[in-house]
Amino acid sequence: MQLHLRTYVQQDFLSVFNAFDEQLFQKLSPPYPKMQLLRFDGSEPGDVVEVELQTGIKSFRWTSLIIDRKVTETEAYFIDEGQVLPPPLRRWHHKHLITKNGSGAVIHDIITFSTGFAPLDALLYPLMLAQFSMRKPIYRKVFGKV
Repeated sequence: MQLHLRTYVQQDFLSVFNAFDEQLFQKLSPPYPKMQLLRFDGSEPGDVVEVELQTGIKSFRWTSLIIDRKVTETEAYFIDEGQVLPPPLRRWHHKHLITKNGSGAVIHDIITFSTGFAPLDALLYPLMLAQFSMRKPIYRKVFGKV
């Protein structure tokens, strides 16, 4: 299942792209489940990001590997792919795409996920949408509202 969220911001796309660091990652953490950052190498191919999701009942590891990164004159992106995922997820592919939009930028969160069971994917979709929609006001606060 795929989710594509777009957030329009004031800063230029390269400034936005270069701000995707550990500090922004922490700001983007959802309120639940609580997330503890265990490792953050960066956003270059081969880098690893590892977190522990704490639900209050049980903790789960989530490890993603940065598999691709590209910068052109009009866009920049990096892709993280889940290596160790919390249940029920079996597949995770997240493209962080920043495109030029006049003097500003558009932040695209393009997420493909799967549990291996289509009806469960459909049930998770609104939860994923809600979780990642929480990033929009943070992006606007950090990079300027359009």
